[in-house]
Amino acid sequence: MDGTHRHQSHPVVINRLKRAHGHLRKVIEMIEAGRPCLDVAQQLHAVESAVANAKTTLIEDHLDHCLDTVVGPMDAEQRQEIADFKAIAKYL
Repeated sequence: MDGTHRHQSHPVVINRLKRAHGHLRKVIEMIEAGRPCLDVAQQLHAVESAVANAKTTLIEDHLDHCLDTVVGPMDAEQRQEIADFKAIAKYL
């Protein structure tokens, strides 16, 4: 095994992180240029949102694909507990 771990959502996560990287570059340029704090804060918010969205996508994908593989077959009640865990994890 080469240690490679990929999911279908990884390209989406990469795109979101690249977007965050672009926003962060812009924030640095804005501060260096002496742009107003409101403009800088708006761009920082965009960075935070892009990173948070990437994290959420990655975690949800992991739960959807890896958790089911680890726990294996379960009865309906146990399966509901896993579904509840996945649902509540979206609030992290």
